[in-house]
Amino acid sequence: MKHKLTFPDGFWWGAASSGPQTEGWADKKHENVMDTWYRTSRKDFFDGVGPDVASDFYHTYPEDFKLMKEIGMNSFRTSVQWTRLIKDLETGEADPEGVKFYKDMIAEAKKNGIELVLNLHHFDMPTELLEKYGGWQSKHVVDLFEKFAKTAFEEFGDDVRYWTTFNEPMVIPEAGWLYGFHYPKLVGQGKEAVEIIGNINLASAKAIKAYRDSKKNGEIGIILNLTPAYPESDSKEDAAAAKFADEFFNQSFLDPAIKGEFPKDLEELLRKDGVLWDLSEEDRKTIAENTVDFLGVNYYHPKRVRAPKNPDKYENWMPDRYFEEYEWKEGRINPYRGWEIFPKAIYDIAKNVQDNYGNIKWFISENGMGVEGEERFRKEDGSIEDDYRIDFYNEHLAHLHKAIEEGSNCFGFHAWTAMDCWSWNNAYKNRYGFIGVDLGDQSRKIKKSGRWLKEVSDENAILIEDELMPKF
Repeated sequence: MKHKLTFPDGFWWGAASSGPQTEGWADKKHENVMDTWYRTSRKDFFDGVGPDVASDFYHTYPEDFKLMKEIGMNSFRTSVQWTRLIKDLETGEADPEGVKFYKDMIAEAKKNGIELVLNLHHFDMPTELLEKYGGWQSKHVVDLFEKFAKTAFEEFGDDVRYWTTFNEPMVIPEAGWLYGFHYPKLVGQGKEAVEIIGNINLASAKAIKAYRDSKKNGEIGIILNLTPAYPESDSKEDAAAAKFADEFFNQSFLDPAIKGEFPKDLEELLRKDGVLWDLSEEDRKTIAENTVDFLGVNYYHPKRVRAPKNPDKYENWMPDRYFEEYEWKEGRINPYRGWEIFPKAIYDIAKNVQDNYGNIKWFISENGMGVEGEERFRKEDGSIEDDYRIDFYNEHLAHLHKAIEEGSNCFGFHAWTAMDCWSWNNAYKNRYGFIGVDLGDQSRKIKKSGRWLKEVSDENAILIEDELMPKF
């Protein structure tokens, strides 16, 4: 039996990507940290593939927007690269070539009837600012980001109605300072990571204020990777571990963005431990007075946690003293990424936003399934038959639909991603796109999931098998 699940009128059907993962570094005036990482350590990257060309969106965007229109996308998120738009990082002066590219790209999206969401920061700190000032550890860099944001609003604010300040800001301290996954690949720097959390929240608020001061006719939000923490047992120790993980990894950005304040229990704990962010009363006032118009939520997998068995395994302060992750024996795992597939969490996130965050309007800004070796599923016409991706999206969308039926104020669904894109040091190991990209000649080919999206967008509904429906 099949179920037809219809979504609200005007629902966004689209996808997300980013400047550093698609454009390539042609004509950029500065390097970002990902560029530098690749230039200095190519062995860290799958098959040695880096951001030098990426998916060449810098040159192919006219074709790409036509393909996005063809598969039914009515909206698309990408980012403005600080290192491409800005000529002088200290003054915020724009680079004419950068301005021209983004203006042309915005016009092409509009020509194809695609609502553009422009994000300001997607893990792409200018290397010069990391080396000179410590990146997000510096209040001066916060001020420079504000200048960059003002330039972007001034140049493009009349043509773009939807803006976001950061994508997945927690990943910056988590991957760069806590666990060493991303450049500068530091491990165990908990105090510095906490300082970065405080400063990025301040930077986001300052950018929001700059947008409101610009009097442009649009809205501004933030995009957070929300990873619900589920405890292993009902014990008070495991419950405390889940509470901390949720406050540290989710609410440390969610609460300031929507409520204008940090979680009180988390601040008290960090103060007691001597690692609390250094924010003045004026900084806190800026955060309190500049909350978001809307929220974007990136959801991929849950976090399974319990009380830590070895809370002192790091020499310096680390969040790991309060929780540890484990693999749930009943979990379904995507073997190519090692992530648990748990669609119910998308429902839980929706209800949390509805019940605890004023039912602010929000959208799924990323959700996707990366698969290695997709050429195994190539048909004679060259397209990829990715039924696994269609099932993944249908199952998540069914849980999202249930939450919307119960009143959650969700206005859209963006997949990761439109066309296969470069995924940091994983490069193109796992493919995510509705549109396949041949790295040899940069040719594009719509996958089966892209044709599925067209049907979904046209109907504003999904048709789903009974076994994929929510069972709770």
